[in-house]
Amino acid sequence: MIFSAYQTHIIILILIYIILVVSLNLALGYTGLLNLGHVAFFGIGAYTSALLALEGLTYIAAMIAAGLFASVFGYLLVIATDKLKGDYLAMATLGFSFVVYSLLLNLRDVTRGAMGIPGIPKPAIFDFTIRTNEQYLIFVLLVCAISVFIMYRIVNSPFGKLLEATRDNAVCLRVLGKNTLSLKYKAMMISAFFAGISGSLYAHYITFIDPTSFYISELILVLTIVIVGGLASIKGSIAATALIIYIPEVLRMLDLPSSVLGPARQAMYAVILITILMLRPRGIFGKVDLE
Repeated sequence: MIFSAYQTHIIILILIYIILVVSLNLALGYTGLLNLGHVAFFGIGAYTSALLALEGLTYIAAMIAAGLFASVFGYLLVIATDKLKGDYLAMATLGFSFVVYSLLLNLRDVTRGAMGIPGIPKPAIFDFTIRTNEQYLIFVLLVCAISVFIMYRIVNSPFGKLLEATRDNAVCLRVLGKNTLSLKYKAMMISAFFAGISGSLYAHYITFIDPTSFYISELILVLTIVIVGGLASIKGSIAATALIIYIPEVLRMLDLPSSVLGPARQAMYAVILITILMLRPRGIFGKVDLE
């Protein structure tokens, strides 16, 4: 074994969050959509995949369905918030997160509410069932590599340049005859799709989810990673994910009570964020300013 069980666990989480963070950066950094509802797509994907798998659907089908279902909500969110910009868009998308959290908490017949969904099966691909964390690490690494490569090709394609133009000056783009609404909902749907994929990977790895797994604390973590890595930078998102998730884990090595450990981890996120933004206002590899 190359890694210990604990190191394997951390690396799996880092890979899952890389997909989630890069997908948010696609909407936020490359398209300029200040989406604070991204963690809701993460939760929608997790619940969709878990529920379908428990009903007997194969894992690959459940994972793809999770991404597609999340992307539908991404489309609806853009249509509902098309006239909003800046702080108003941020508040509306944040409200979307709270609505999804409330639905997950109160649709007890479907989601089991606060009791959560236990016993989520490990992925089974054809006749092979992933049973160990080492096997899951290889699987997540493969999915992460494919997902990041696809998003990399998207943002570096002519379509990706149109997304950046939408971010920089949507009015001029409309004057040139481009449908900026179409570009926005396509970007949000792609972003939500990969957030749903990451949610599926998370649910089937942890094997238990509840609404608190997709609440405001997760949003703060993911948004912090994007800002630290830098807007419109995939390599920045990857580097920042490893940095933000791994460094606070060092606190677990200290003999601290649980009542201190949680706040200390949150404080460390704040210290890292403030330090990075003081030294590099655009983030580690950011290409555009945070407005």
